[in-house]
Amino acid sequence: MQRIEFPNRNIWKDILKRPTQTVADIEDTVNTIFNEIRVGGDATIRSYTQKFDQVSLDTFVVGNDEIQEAITQVPESLKSAIRLAKENVEKFHGAQHTARVNVETMPGVQCWQEKRPIQKVGLYIPGGTAPLFSTILMLAVPAKIAGCRDIVLCTPPNSEGKVAPAILYAAQLCGVTQIFKVGGIQAIAGMTFGTESIPQVYKIFGPGNQFVTVAKQLATKFGVAIDMPAGPSELLVVADDSANPAFVASDLLSQAEHGVDSQVILVSRSKQLLDQVGAEINDQLNELPRKEIAEKSIANSKLILMENENEALGLINEYGPEHFIVCTENEEFYVDNIQNAGSVFIGNYTPESAGDYASGTNHTLPTNGYAKQYSGVNLDSFMKSMTFQKISQQGMENIGKAIELMAEAEGLQAHKNAVTLRLKSL
Repeated sequence: MQRIEFPNRNIWKDILKRPTQTVADIEDTVNTIFNEIRVGGDATIRSYTQKFDQVSLDTFVVGNDEIQEAITQVPESLKSAIRLAKENVEKFHGAQHTARVNVETMPGVQCWQEKRPIQKVGLYIPGGTAPLFSTILMLAVPAKIAGCRDIVLCTPPNSEGKVAPAILYAAQLCGVTQIFKVGGIQAIAGMTFGTESIPQVYKIFGPGNQFVTVAKQLATKFGVAIDMPAGPSELLVVADDSANPAFVASDLLSQAEHGVDSQVILVSRSKQLLDQVGAEINDQLNELPRKEIAEKSIANSKLILMENENEALGLINEYGPEHFIVCTENEEFYVDNIQNAGSVFIGNYTPESAGDYASGTNHTLPTNGYAKQYSGVNLDSFMKSMTFQKISQQGMENIGKAIELMAEAEGLQAHKNAVTLRLKSL
């Protein structure tokens, strides 16, 4: 990890750069694939699946027989763990239901807001070097609670044309309605336009690599909404001498092993802690099965020594981390004042892994600094707010003149007439 001590504010932007390609670098590839799939449908997706996943498929649809067979291959201990996690995710997201907002803004003018589910949602589940069945819990559970009618899941097949059994078990457990063996850009394009097999959806959810991220952004040009531009994973830890160096190192490595373009950062006022964590990373790295991936990610990562807490907080808010761990004696300072973070983990015994799997919060979070303006996925992500109003005769008498004056001032005579006619009828 690169070590930086007491960086001046004017270089914060440079030292906090993510190790990602710009949209321009991969936009042409995404555009090409989108245009071809829009015209060619299943046949084009089949061609790209052969190219990118090195497997030839007669059908993308995962049938019930395949699901049932996969379920028998999942160990009971893992099934139990998935069920426990599902229950916690259900509890936390179920509690996010809000009541109808009903207000009489003036006598006779009744306004209210209700939430309705998005009817058709698409879930993208990465399945490359790590099949993320946990992401199904984070997306399908709130979709089901919200009442989404169609929950479509796309995930890439392995070299044998199969989907990881745990993915199929979790999908069946959480109420996914259709499953397709399609990954990458072609999956996003399929759900954007619809093909002979894959239905078009109204909103696409789920993390992915940079190509998937750009594909989701492009989907918005064709009338499909997305959860957020969620790309390669990232973690920032702020810690002092009250932190356990081994714990901190394990948290940094837990994100580093996601992919070679992931990034982790440790911010501290303690030189001793930076030294200890650096040594722990080297020791723990050698024990990881995904050592090669983690090593490349660690090369993109930083140990940053700061002078004081205010400077540290400023740098953290400038970065806007996806995951933010606070392991300091004065944890309230960071918890109360953090403005830009996807999800916050507090204390020595709150690893980021807890939020990834089983505590109940959602792990689909904004990356690449988007925590400055985006929320992580939650129940409302799967719903729309609709407003209603009903005006009585008394209400029209109370509000009508103001509407007439405003419409006339804007030069919109028909708007004024719609009120004038009603007032005359009274």
